[in-house]
Amino acid sequence: MLDKLGTSLKDAVKKLAGKTVIDRAAVDELVRDLQRALLQSDVNVKLVMQLSQSIKQRSLEEEPAKGMGVREHVLRIVYQELVRLMGSTTEVTLGPQKILMAGLQGSGKTTTTAKLARYFQRKGLRVGVICADTFRPGAYDQVKTLCDRINVPCFGNPKETDAEKITREGLAAYKQLEVVIIDTQGRHALEDHLIEEIINLNTLSKADHRWLVIDAALGQQASEQARRFHEAIGIDGVIVTKMDGTAKGGGALSAVSETKSGIVFIGSGETIEDLERFDPDGFISRLLGMGDLRALVERAEEAVSGEDLDVNAMLKGKFTLRDMYKQLEALNRMGPLKQIMGMLPLGNMQIPDDAYDITSSKMDRYKVIMDSMTPAELDDPSVISSSRIHRIARGAGVSPDDVRELIKYYKTMQRALKGMRGMGGGKFNMQRMMKKFGRTQ
Repeated sequence: MLDKLGTSLKDAVKKLAGKTVIDRAAVDELVRDLQRALLQSDVNVKLVMQLSQSIKQRSLEEEPAKGMGVREHVLRIVYQELVRLMGSTTEVTLGPQKILMAGLQGSGKTTTTAKLARYFQRKGLRVGVICADTFRPGAYDQVKTLCDRINVPCFGNPKETDAEKITREGLAAYKQLEVVIIDTQGRHALEDHLIEEIINLNTLSKADHRWLVIDAALGQQASEQARRFHEAIGIDGVIVTKMDGTAKGGGALSAVSETKSGIVFIGSGETIEDLERFDPDGFISRLLGMGDLRALVERAEEAVSGEDLDVNAMLKGKFTLRDMYKQLEALNRMGPLKQIMGMLPLGNMQIPDDAYDITSSKMDRYKVIMDSMTPAELDDPSVISSSRIHRIARGAGVSPDDVRELIKYYKTMQRALKGMRGMGGGKFNMQRMMKKFGRTQ
């Protein structure tokens, strides 16, 4: 969903950027393109119409800021209105807190609980999980297995049917921990007896946050569920999961933004690391190809030490073959490469899918190949001729095609990283516009 919506939005923006005259007709065409992109992503029709009207009115009535042309003025308005469409966020503090997790069955709540534990663990906090789901068979085993992988303690008793008793004992056991996350039974907002249980758990735990986990596939139906849960326990944050697997993700995001519960995180992958703080500003910036450098730097600081990866050098496109394995290894710890590249301001530049196709087995083979290279070849791959390729292949015990694949991959990555430096010089400079938008990266 995000790829398709992002491509559609970037195409609309690119079309406007290429026009010589920005008049009412150009604005109307831009709005139609935006409407098509948002409606295809299941964003509520009413919200799309409101956004369209606001963009038209502001574009035609507001005067551009000093030093800003009409084209950039209109694109700035589009950016601001899209951010507003996504709604507010809930602040995530990094201090002692208790979090009560609510959600429908099948929403990904238990997996998200473990991902959340990992998020706070990466921030340096001592975290514990309480499994208060006494209904679903295997619930405790599932969350315990996930928590064991990241060395987070998990309290529960699969033989106990009293969720309140488990929660009470878990809170007593985890008094010394800073963050305690309580995973509850999946329930429908209309099931009164289950709603009563979560109300009791909320009262017992004195939870600082009550976060609702919603599957993106719910689309616009997410609004009703969020509202009912909010009425019951005062939901103060929503986590939208499975954003990578549905065309309805835009509907879930915009529907939730209509409630007073801001989006806290979005999940868009299967690994324990695939949970991302939701920031409307950075989210829209990424969809429009402006990147999200703030999120990139934050993730790099969490996962990578200074000697592993020079983030500034990477952003400037300075990328030698000698550095490549070390940097790919560091990027692998930061998360899926496609997510990381999405945080770079690449504008409308399309990165080929094979640029992301780097697995641990390939990385191991690449390292063996690079061990067979001379220092001069590692520093300047352009000197690697056909005869050198065959020599390197013999030394590494691989085929010449494997060496060529490594060099091809290196060149693809180098072009992608250098791309952000070469986006100036035209009528439309995405990075310059990003600065004019007043973004606080």
